[in-house]
Amino acid sequence: MDKKAEDVVLLDIQGLSSIADYFVICSGASERQIAAIVEAVETTLKSSGRLPLHVEGDHTSGWVLMDYGDVILHVFGPRERAYYQLERLWKDARLIVHIQ
Repeated sequence: MDKKAEDVVLLDIQGLSSIADYFVICSGASERQIAAIVEAVETTLKSSGRLPLHVEGDHTSGWVLMDYGDVILHVFGPRERAYYQLERLWKDARLIVHIQ
């Protein structure tokens, strides 16, 4: 399955890593869009009592990692997503969701 920089994927990494159970990987087309995605996730999860254990990066870096313990969210800029290719790095993970 060919994944593009604008796709959203949910990978099951259970059994492959002890750091989390799932990775969510998505992209924003601009710094503003990356910031909006991060803010929406924070607001939505905070309203249900979930706070991130750790946040790394910011919208200007092209990569924000939000660690919620069992789920880690990666929000990339298009260039950074193409460069790091996390889906390829975690190719043995089970693909749960792929939104084009």
